[in-house]
Amino acid sequence: MKRIGVLTGGGDCPGLNAVIRAVTKSAINLYGWEVIGFEDGFKGLVENTYRVLDLAAVSGIIHRGGTILGTTNRDNPFNYLVEENGQKVFRDMSAQAIKNLENLGIEALVVIGGDGSLHIAYNLFKQGVKVVGVPKTIDNDISGTDVTFGFDTAVATATGALDKLHTTAESHHRVMILEVMGRYAGWIALEAGVAGGADVILIPEIPYHIENVAQTIAKREATGKKFSIIVVAEGAREEGGDLVVQRLVPESHDPIRLGGIGNKLAEDIERLTGRETRVTVLGHLQRGGSPTAFDRILSTRYGVAAVDTIAAGNFGSMVSLRTPFVTTITLQEAIGELKKVPVDHDLVQAAKAVGISFGD
Repeated sequence: MKRIGVLTGGGDCPGLNAVIRAVTKSAINLYGWEVIGFEDGFKGLVENTYRVLDLAAVSGIIHRGGTILGTTNRDNPFNYLVEENGQKVFRDMSAQAIKNLENLGIEALVVIGGDGSLHIAYNLFKQGVKVVGVPKTIDNDISGTDVTFGFDTAVATATGALDKLHTTAESHHRVMILEVMGRYAGWIALEAGVAGGADVILIPEIPYHIENVAQTIAKREATGKKFSIIVVAEGAREEGGDLVVQRLVPESHDPIRLGGIGNKLAEDIERLTGRETRVTVLGHLQRGGSPTAFDRILSTRYGVAAVDTIAAGNFGSMVSLRTPFVTTITLQEAIGELKKVPVDHDLVQAAKAVGISFGD
């Protein structure tokens, strides 16, 4: 082994730079390999845009959010948007991507990404590319690992927002709704809601009844509590209702863009309770900023483990945290199903025990 590649795919996430740094440093220091970083995710792999990563290139980046390589969630090599005769069409460009790897003499590829990127990584592996995955997503919805890097930082950001919303909610006697990311999993809403002292937490795994949410607000008022804090995951929905979709992006590996559940919830609460209700949508604030100490450490462990996995010849795998150890599982296992919040999870039960409603 002389040269390996690395790329970051999907949405950006705190800790990406720490993984890039760990991959580069351990590959050079432990094995003497060269490291090539592809720019803008799989787009760089198809269009052969890259940079050489040496020790100087990754110096001083462990604390930085985002990714020095750039990323995109719209460029799947197996369904790649190209222009032909003035028309935009989708083509399978995976052969070109693989050819670029061969021409560069890259013998193994580290793919740092979430569910969509790891699906692409697995398909490349089936085409003969020696791939190792690193689980990245603020949503924490990848199976086979206790936690993904970026999640802890997103929870910390949401918890900080709740701390601030408490003061203004109490001052103005309002219902405050915080809409958080998570796609189809409620991990961010659950953990931030518990840590931030929310009164109601609504997650995709537990469809809610709006009457129960209104009743929780009314009970608080009856005991002298003139404000309420609600955390709602973007993928939450009312019992028997549909997901609230912001827009569709056909060229993305995840074409459904969720968003708007907070506003719908606010309208329903005002209608049923007459209480003034305000909405804060954290959006991409959850993806930004410096990673927490936990995420910096986990990212470093993952990056080193990915390089060691390549050295061991264990391809078609993903590094995984099985506390207290970092181990590996197959990519096929990792992408088998999304990791959602079990409805009987101990944190759900603990939240209910301290009086938090899930609207069920």
